[in-house]
Amino acid sequence: MRRTVVQQEIRKMRFGEAYSDWNEGRLTQAEAAQILGMCERSFRRYVARFKADGMDGLIDKRLEQASHRRAPVDEVMALTDRYRQRHRGWNVKHFHIWYQRTGGQLRAL
Repeated sequence: MRRTVVQQEIRKMRFGEAYSDWNEGRLTQAEAAQILGMCERSFRRYVARFKADGMDGLIDKRLEQASHRRAPVDEVMALTDRYRQRHRGWNVKHFHIWYQRTGGQLRAL
């Protein structure tokens, strides 16, 4: 399981506990927000999203999107094949310099 998924689940569990304590009057908004490590305004936003969509409303949707810097799969495959066929033994720095000089784009591979 990826670290970000685990962190989201932990955040949901912690919010559930803080929300129930706040809802029952054992905590103030400020105390609940402090437990979660956020400001009061963020806690109110979480509460609104929780009331609207339940626990699924707390999921960070940015983590589900692919990075705009991600290289296409075919380009990565072509680059690794090229390395295996002609440049085996080169270190990453030398291979990257060659790749830039031959018109390659600097991308996160």
